[in-house]
Amino acid sequence: MSLRKVFGVLYACMLIGVVFLPGNAQAVPSYARQTGMPCAGCHTTPPELTPFGRDFKINGYTLTGMQQIEAPGKGTAAGLKISEVPPLSVMLLTSFTRTSKNQPDTQNNDVSLPQELSLFFAGEITPHIGSFLQLTYAQSEDTNGDTTTSFSLDNTDIRYANHATVAGKDTIFGVTLNNSPTVEDPWNTTPVWGYPFISSDIAPTPTAAPLVSDALAQQVAGLGGYTLWNDHLYGDFTVYRSAHLLGTGPGGAPNNDSENTIKNVTPYWRLAWEQKVGDNNLEVGTFGLWSELYPQGISGRTDKYTDLALDSQFEHPMGDNMLTLRGAYIHQNASLDGSVQDGLAASDSNTLDTLNLNGTYHLGTAAAFSIGGFTTTGDKDKLLYAPNPLDGSANGSPDSRGYILQATYLPWQNTQFTLEYVGYSKFNGSDHNYDGSGRDASDNNTIYLAGWLVW
Repeated sequence: MSLRKVFGVLYACMLIGVVFLPGNAQAVPSYARQTGMPCAGCHTTPPELTPFGRDFKINGYTLTGMQQIEAPGKGTAAGLKISEVPPLSVMLLTSFTRTSKNQPDTQNNDVSLPQELSLFFAGEITPHIGSFLQLTYAQSEDTNGDTTTSFSLDNTDIRYANHATVAGKDTIFGVTLNNSPTVEDPWNTTPVWGYPFISSDIAPTPTAAPLVSDALAQQVAGLGGYTLWNDHLYGDFTVYRSAHLLGTGPGGAPNNDSENTIKNVTPYWRLAWEQKVGDNNLEVGTFGLWSELYPQGISGRTDKYTDLALDSQFEHPMGDNMLTLRGAYIHQNASLDGSVQDGLAASDSNTLDTLNLNGTYHLGTAAAFSIGGFTTTGDKDKLLYAPNPLDGSANGSPDSRGYILQATYLPWQNTQFTLEYVGYSKFNGSDHNYDGSGRDASDNNTIYLAGWLVW
């Protein structure tokens, strides 16, 4: 057995062993420090939000029970109200990944330390303004396929929130400044906070996904407004503009080497209804976006995308335990004139459909067990989904299908260990030799172990 394989097995055993070691937590994240409440007040299993957690987010992350430094304003002079402790937290994610078959030109049993290391500025800024701001150090691939490490701005949501009375009912209204469509959403059905809540950065994943599913994440800046009427009707409308890093054009604008640059702005919308049904909580909603993108550079023909989605979440308390069911369906229509001009697509029209269904049984706040199924179907395109080792499609089809099993243990509320298995029955169009280089869909089946610490 190779030294790398031995190390991988030992690391996996270490993670499993640590799960069952008792201990005491010495620190809690910044929101818990700010509110004086345990993490379980807002989360079942992070990042899943409870009804109170959703309310905390919609109210701008501003609820506080912490001692404040205050100075009243005089005349036109502004006052001051700020927490005595800075709203800072740190997250460390370390992991082990094994696929059923080695990826080309790589060894298996990959260890990431860290997979991610994040610094959060998360909490109240003023009485009506709060933040969720994440700065992350992680490994990534550059345009040449080489592995690089860097710090970058991760998921970010800065918001203002206040209250008014509309039609005799309490109404929360607010403004959000964020960098990823759906990052502002309070439910766990939309892409940024959806299932699986944690996954490998190294294991192969299907090539095709709708634009709203993280394709613009951390590459845009969005400004929008939202409202929650009578604790039932939630609406959000945000417009996004490309904010590529390291642009060299005038004013730092994206240069001619950029990809998927928004022409003008991309609108994103969200509408949801939340209802109590006895002790249960039900949400039914829709979300989507429309975007016109330059596939390469900042001029020429464009691609146009319309993403429309339906989602639902159902929470059923069972004593101290909780059963949560979630589902999301996304349909995408695309006009790919720009990609055809650039030789990236064979057809100027394309459709894509994704369906994700999953559920989680929460054993108090100590453990959670999840199962989910997913499917992607769409039009064939020999250029858009071209043959290529590992991530290509031999028949030009984006169709993929699989399931995810996940077990999570929380010995403390700010410490989480996860064991996950991802299985594929179809990958990029086929179950056998899907990439044209002899790789089967089941070769990408993945065992993933992760340790997550936040303090």
